[in-house]
Amino acid sequence: MKGAYVLLIELKRGREISIGSLGCVRFRKGFYAYVGSAMGGIESRMLRHLRTSKKRYWHIDYLLKDGKIIEIMCISSDRKEECIIADKFRLRHVFVPGFGCSDCCCPSHLFYSPNLGDLKTTMTNN
Repeated sequence: MKGAYVLLIELKRGREISIGSLGCVRFRKGFYAYVGSAMGGIESRMLRHLRTSKKRYWHIDYLLKDGKIIEIMCISSDRKEECIIADKFRLRHVFVPGFGCSDCCCPSHLFYSPNLGDLKTTMTNN
């Protein structure tokens, strides 16, 4: 299956994390939704995200060193849908500028909320 996905991530405490080319970013304790694309196959991308030992390549790899994936939503599609989904999150949530969007013109693909339910509501209303 190919398409887009949303990772819900919990960060149990606030911290600064070096995020590749973004540099040092301050993350608050709470919950994050990361919107990604896997046009080569969602299954293999999810397995990579869930591995604890991997080379850090994407911005999300750096965050997942400290954050824990608590839920995954997959959206099957033959078209890239991640930017449309990211726009819906951007309208409702604080975002981390430049995160996960180096290959598009979105302001971000990572969104924050202190409340997990708020992110889930946005995720299920896509």
